[in-house]
Amino acid sequence: MRGAAMSLTAAASGLVVFLLSVSVVQGQGGWGVTYSSTKICAVKGSTVEIRCSYTFPSPWRGSVITVEKTFWFTKWKGGVRVDLTTDPEYAGRVEDLCENNICTLRIKNLTESDSAEYWFRFETNQGGKYSGSPGVTLSVSNLQVTSGTNRLFCQNSCPQSSNPSYIWYKNGQSIQGETSDYTSNPNNADSYSCALKGYEDFPSPPVYGPKLPSVSVSPSAEIEEGSSVTLTCSTDANPAANYTWYKKNGNQKLPPLTTEPKLFFSPIQSSDSGQYFCAAENELGKRTSEMISVDVKYAPKPPSVSVSPSAEIEEGSSVTLTCSSDANPAANYTWYKKNQNEHLSSVNEAPRLVLSSIQSSDSGQYYCTAENKLGVKTSKNISIDVKYAPKLPSVSVRPSAEIEEGSSVTLTCSSDANPAANYTWYKEDEDSPKASGQIFNITDFRAEHSGSYSCEAQNKLGRSNSNLHLSLVKGGSWKLPAAVTISVVLLAVISLSVFPWIRRKRASRDSSESEERADNREECVPDQPEQQEDLQYATVHFSNNRADPLDSNLRAALPFRHTEQQEVSEYAAVKFSSAAPRTRGQDSEEDPAALYSTVNKSR
Repeated sequence: MRGAAMSLTAAASGLVVFLLSVSVVQGQGGWGVTYSSTKICAVKGSTVEIRCSYTFPSPWRGSVITVEKTFWFTKWKGGVRVDLTTDPEYAGRVEDLCENNICTLRIKNLTESDSAEYWFRFETNQGGKYSGSPGVTLSVSNLQVTSGTNRLFCQNSCPQSSNPSYIWYKNGQSIQGETSDYTSNPNNADSYSCALKGYEDFPSPPVYGPKLPSVSVSPSAEIEEGSSVTLTCSTDANPAANYTWYKKNGNQKLPPLTTEPKLFFSPIQSSDSGQYFCAAENELGKRTSEMISVDVKYAPKPPSVSVSPSAEIEEGSSVTLTCSSDANPAANYTWYKKNQNEHLSSVNEAPRLVLSSIQSSDSGQYYCTAENKLGVKTSKNISIDVKYAPKLPSVSVRPSAEIEEGSSVTLTCSSDANPAANYTWYKEDEDSPKASGQIFNITDFRAEHSGSYSCEAQNKLGRSNSNLHLSLVKGGSWKLPAAVTISVVLLAVISLSVFPWIRRKRASRDSSESEERADNREECVPDQPEQQEDLQYATVHFSNNRADPLDSNLRAALPFRHTEQQEVSEYAAVKFSSAAPRTRGQDSEEDPAALYSTVNKSR
């Protein structure tokens, strides 16, 4: 239509399109583009059609004009207008239809990003180019459901020239109500949406409360103390949910740890181990996740040690040492005694070391080790001090030589005891103690000091005693050791027994000699006086009281007891005959070498 402006119309197909202004005619000198409206509002997901008409003079400057190209654009690229049919953002959604100087732009499946200003342009064979400016502003609105107190609202951002009717949907099923609000008591299991009546194919996005949240931990491998760990909470909800993290703590009210979907630990500590959960909430409801366990692995902490019973430890009682350490995984325990590199025993590779019927030798310093695959720690030392009654005392005397009258004598008593023993000295047949203390001194030793002495060691747990015997040796006298005395006596007895046998042997040999030899012998023997019999007596003395000088006159005596020592003087009668001449064949009435002895040993 040369010289006349054609009208442009804009309409929406598939959904109500709100025209915000009347048609606009643009042009000069026969050139022009006519839009029916400069502003259009359409609903997301719908299809919109924007129409225009264009005019141009023909002939122009003596030439016939024909239109060679028409297109729609919204932007420039490198100073060149981009045809919408070639724009990747509109690929498959845009159609440009022109016939009889009327062009239509159809956009399907509108998105919010399609909101823009659209221009139409045509170009002729004579180099004429014309764009209708300003263009048409398209606004894409998204129907939304919002919530209030027990009420839902269907909101449309496009200005409304009338009061449209709405349709409400619950869990995809239509429910009554034609207004933009709906009274309800929503719960987490329900979803709600709305649509403009007549355009049910383009409902609003559904709204619903949070689904059951899922929780995850990263890294998913074993968690070691000192590493970084992230807990994540996620759920499906519209509108989007708000998140809160909690740590389980019995029945106490839990303070929130964070109001973010992620809970960070950097670095994580052993104290962070525990049960965690999250809550997801929006206007339509609230859901709580299942528990997730965070198990932080860590090396043993310094072990603590204890002893039971905690009271004073007495020998013979049962004592238990306990080692404990906070560790994950659980620690293995080993007990040691200080200054020993080996284990005490195989049963001690456990938290408890049991010393049943504890002995004094068990006193000392003990410690334990706690170990797992992440490390090892050693406890402080614990002291075991076993209390016990005095052991059998040992006694000694100084000087160690024989005790002579007037000398000074020192007696010493010692006993192993815990607590230390007190010492008391007693003398046989005397009720009162002679002295107290480990050392007992006797100055100017006299005969009355001889006798048996007792040392008693005592503490609060018991007592024990040992005895000794002191005897006086008079000045200038001496005693052979018992072993030497006995040896001499035995030698004498043996000699006295063998001597008669030798004499008889010789006598028997002499009787077999010839007379000539006998006569010659008689001639050779001078005259002797008349035979005399000499009788000799010897006294042999035995005593059980002989003491070895090495024993320093010290004799252990168990309970005091008087031993009556009976010294018996034994007499050995020894008869010697002189060697008088004998005639051949003369019988001797008795053997001249006969020896008689009787030895009685005192009991």
